[in-house]
Amino acid sequence: MKHELPKLPYAYDALEPHIDARTMEIHHTKHHAIYVTKLNEALSGHPEIQNKPLEEMLRNIDSVPEDIRGAVRNHGGGHLNHSLFWKIMKSPVQNGGIMSHGKIGQLINQNFGDFQKFREEFNKTALGVFGSGWTWLVVDDAGKLSIISTPNQDSPFMKGLRPILGLDVWEHAYYLKYQNARPEYLKAWWNVVNWKEVENRFNK
Repeated sequence: MKHELPKLPYAYDALEPHIDARTMEIHHTKHHAIYVTKLNEALSGHPEIQNKPLEEMLRNIDSVPEDIRGAVRNHGGGHLNHSLFWKIMKSPVQNGGIMSHGKIGQLINQNFGDFQKFREEFNKTALGVFGSGWTWLVVDDAGKLSIISTPNQDSPFMKGLRPILGLDVWEHAYYLKYQNARPEYLKAWWNVVNWKEVENRFNK
């Protein structure tokens, strides 16, 4: 079964003015699309694992055939990471970036002190990513939340952690609008976080 580029759950300009339409279009139709293409090319020579869920392959990356392990890690990770990224964003609303009530909000307060402290720690981690990578809010098997970063397109699943919120800090995610000003991109991104989807992912 071939992997496919997912449709966005909104129009390319839906995240304006925080994330511009041209960046979203290029990010989705070029960057994400190539991960899907390269992943399918790698898997085409290994029918024995083609029907395995991508999450399972990344959780057990050492069991993936050695000749395509790097491709599954990079392109499979890129495909899975971006598929989550699109869904945890939505059209901005008034008071964007303010944590909504719910179980995830309570757990953020318990784990980090309050939402503002959580946001500060998340931003610090994102700003500390050298080069290209991701920053994540993840949950472990015991239900504990933590903030981590991963390089390149590595997935938290490779660490046995389940991502519920992720921020792409590759320059292709923000360079057209923010150039090298990653802090400005971070500040804007909080306005489009879809906390309902984060909550749904935590409850899975």
